[in-house]
Amino acid sequence: MKVDGGIPTNLNKVASAAQEVEAAGYSGGWTAETAHDPFLPLLLAAEHTTDLELGTSIAVAFARNPMTLANTGWDLQAYSKGRFILGLGSQIKPHITKRFSMEWSHPAPRMREMILAIRAIWDCWLNGTKLDFRGDFYSHTLMTPFFTPDAADLEGFGVPKIFLAGVGTLMTEVAGEVCDGFLCHGFTTERYLREVTIPALARGRAKAGKTMEGFEIVGPSFVVTGTNQEQMDAAAAGTRQQIAFYGSTPAYKPVLELHGWGGLQDELNTLSKQGKWVEMGTLIDAEILNTFAVVGEPETIAPELHTRYGDVISRISFYAPYQSDPQRWSKVLADLKAA
Repeated sequence: MKVDGGIPTNLNKVASAAQEVEAAGYSGGWTAETAHDPFLPLLLAAEHTTDLELGTSIAVAFARNPMTLANTGWDLQAYSKGRFILGLGSQIKPHITKRFSMEWSHPAPRMREMILAIRAIWDCWLNGTKLDFRGDFYSHTLMTPFFTPDAADLEGFGVPKIFLAGVGTLMTEVAGEVCDGFLCHGFTTERYLREVTIPALARGRAKAGKTMEGFEIVGPSFVVTGTNQEQMDAAAAGTRQQIAFYGSTPAYKPVLELHGWGGLQDELNTLSKQGKWVEMGTLIDAEILNTFAVVGEPETIAPELHTRYGDVISRISFYAPYQSDPQRWSKVLADLKAA
């Protein structure tokens, strides 16, 4: 199992942080699209590391188009010498239409088409195939030599892998059909992964005439740990808040429903509309916390992660929505790598 760390999006901190992640022994470093662009930090990270895999988890796909994503992915893959992973996610409708002022419709079919379009563009640039992609959402039929990157840019490693994030079954099937890997949302559970996510991925793979062999599943897991009770309490509080925030989103209700907690989503959604973020966290009791998160002292985390996910995921990262220090994770990382 590969273990990944995070790359900050503050450009002034990227170089040293990426070097620290690589020196600590992590397999990959990932950025997220929150308050800053997710791609720019990876250019700096590539410059200041040599072996660390670099990916976006996630970049908002529908805030962009296939051509812009193809360009960015190509350039980062070339500069990093084959270490880039293009991790995409759809976001939800209000953010796409109100924050990014972009079009929203039929997210799963649109995502499928977007990824196929990116691959068609890369095929044109790498192999000289005529660009003639015509879909319901995207159409790319013009490419001249002036706008075509040099195929030699990717010599020796080829185009980036594409990973897709999802929660619902339709988007998950798309990932299985047209992607190289799947980014599990932090708001998932072992039961949901095994009973819903993996069967959906397998259905998608079957559509493409493929098996799960070689397909990568990335499992970010909530982790609550600390070296003393004060740290443990702070970690639990921060994680409860994040679980509550995700739980308030209607799109993620199926995860709660699988465990018989569908009514909780309604409560959380109501409180979120009232801006009662602190109160939301108090609804996440110990049973819910321990279902979504691995909770314990540092030496107990790796064994529990392996028990829950060791046979089904390819790589894992620690989802810790609270202030933390690197020392807290050194024991966990060492144990995971030794297992």
